[in-house]
Amino acid sequence: MSADPTQRAVEVRRSARRRRTVSAYREGERTVVLIPARMSEAEEKRWVGVMLDKLAAQESKRTLGDTELTERAERLSEQYFGSRARPRSVRWVTNQNTRWGSCTPAEGSIRLSHRLQGMPEYVVDYVLLHELAHLLVPGHGARFWQLLEAYPKTERARGYLEGVVAAERLPAAPAAPAAPAVPAAREE
Repeated sequence: MSADPTQRAVEVRRSARRRRTVSAYREGERTVVLIPARMSEAEEKRWVGVMLDKLAAQESKRTLGDTELTERAERLSEQYFGSRARPRSVRWVTNQNTRWGSCTPAEGSIRLSHRLQGMPEYVVDYVLLHELAHLLVPGHGARFWQLLEAYPKTERARGYLEGVVAAERLPAAPAAPAAPAVPAAREE
């Protein structure tokens, strides 16, 4: 069992009839990944990771309302901070385009950018934990980062967010050249 209680067990099912496709679904507390029988262990490992990320992204697209976001923050505080971080309000906002979240410790309020909606759950959880940690430690000093070490997906989530920021800075892809017109077939 993993140190992260929110992580589900993964069952890989191989099928001789399955040739190229890989799929995954949730079955109770378990994630089932269906793969072709001929797939190597390395390919299996890679595809399990891809499918877990896809499922997480699909699940997080089911937008949480402010009430669910508050409940999630409370669960995360309990799990990682012994319920010491107690926000008075947690909500989505649309006016944060250069930050992922913000916290006002004096008010106990946490705001998350709407840009996080649709990102994997572990990323939203990381940003929530980051802001919850500010209720306990205001700055970004050693004590602050020590609190976040408890969350096992901190580095992964930070990498994801850094990738999003880097992708936003990329120039737009050039438009594909128009395909030459193909004359219509003639009946003779």
